[in-house]
Amino acid sequence: MLKNYFKIVLAVLKRRKFFTFISLFGISFTLTILMVVTALADKMISPDYPDYKRERSLYIERIEIKNSKEGWMNSSNVSVYFLEHYVATLKNLQKLAITSGSKSSNAYVNNKKLVIGYQYTNADYWNVLEYKFLEGKAFSQKEIDHAELVAVISKETKEAYFGDEKSVVGKFISADNINYRVIGVIENVSETVRNFNGDMYLPYSIAKENRNNTDVMGAYNAVLLAKSKTDLPKLEKEFKQMIKKVPIPKDFDKLYCNADPFFTSVSRRIGGNSTNGAVAKVITLASGFILLFLLLPTINLVNINVTRIMERSSEIGVRKAFGASSKTLVYQFIVENMILTFLGGFIGIILSLVVIALINESDFLSNMRLTMNFAVLCYSFLACVFFGLISGVYPAWRMSKLNVVKALKA
Repeated sequence: MLKNYFKIVLAVLKRRKFFTFISLFGISFTLTILMVVTALADKMISPDYPDYKRERSLYIERIEIKNSKEGWMNSSNVSVYFLEHYVATLKNLQKLAITSGSKSSNAYVNNKKLVIGYQYTNADYWNVLEYKFLEGKAFSQKEIDHAELVAVISKETKEAYFGDEKSVVGKFISADNINYRVIGVIENVSETVRNFNGDMYLPYSIAKENRNNTDVMGAYNAVLLAKSKTDLPKLEKEFKQMIKKVPIPKDFDKLYCNADPFFTSVSRRIGGNSTNGAVAKVITLASGFILLFLLLPTINLVNINVTRIMERSSEIGVRKAFGASSKTLVYQFIVENMILTFLGGFIGIILSLVVIALINESDFLSNMRLTMNFAVLCYSFLACVFFGLISGVYPAWRMSKLNVVKALKA
């Protein structure tokens, strides 16, 4: 039966080439955009190098203190003091990765200015994040305790600063007139992996911030690693209980700080605040946008399908006259439309692969490499089903209501 429907679809497509072009172009173009956006979203949400342990990690980025009576507040990243004196004491915490926000320094190579982004980290940072070392190793607690001027640099920085030199471990890199001894070179990190991509990583003990400062606000972020995935809710609960005991600075009466699972940390940043993670809000907005994006071309496709089916009214009339039921005809036209949609989807996948290759080649976001993985293909399949059903049901229903006599006269 499906084989016959497929032959009918091919015959209809060949007969009305203009409608065929419009239909396939609309489907494939829409799905191409949808698949590229899905690939980008998948890249930003799914575990990615070097942040592979998201299922047992919590992320701290902001702390907020508020004077509710006066109606004003301060917010910033957290301090090393806050992380080491409060967060590090949690019983369900296995390791604590500390990293500063990205800063930039200037270096000069062959009389050319080279801007190097750098960040400070602790020793456990290298145990929580899984960086791939191409040379050397990370700095240890010993080097942090001695405030040694050592650096881990990215492959991109190595090539920009040292050129074609085979190995640079032990050599010195100068930034802002400070010489750092290179002890490790890592694979580049995509800009989509926020907080963890950088050109150079330094021990946080050599940062200029005053380590004796007991303020809870500072310039650092953290990743809390639980012992297992099942321990993550316990760690999150323990953090919430701990934060209630943190002394609130003078002139303020409320203090907010959240240790969020990865997606919540993203949604809080996009549409939430200190008391609302906004997960439902972000999912609803994203779903609404995708639905609207799919709905517009679907409506156009419905109109095209109505026209295409009504042109076949004489065929429908003959089949009804010979006993074909409305249910059979509706089923046939929905299947025909699904076949047409999947043809458009197949073209859309090919176009998506081309667009993704062009985006990767252009280095639109530094070191970002989009891929068409299984998850993206599943989402694309669901989009094809949505397209096929929505755009096929109404025209098929209109067709089933055709009067036999009027259909034969058409």
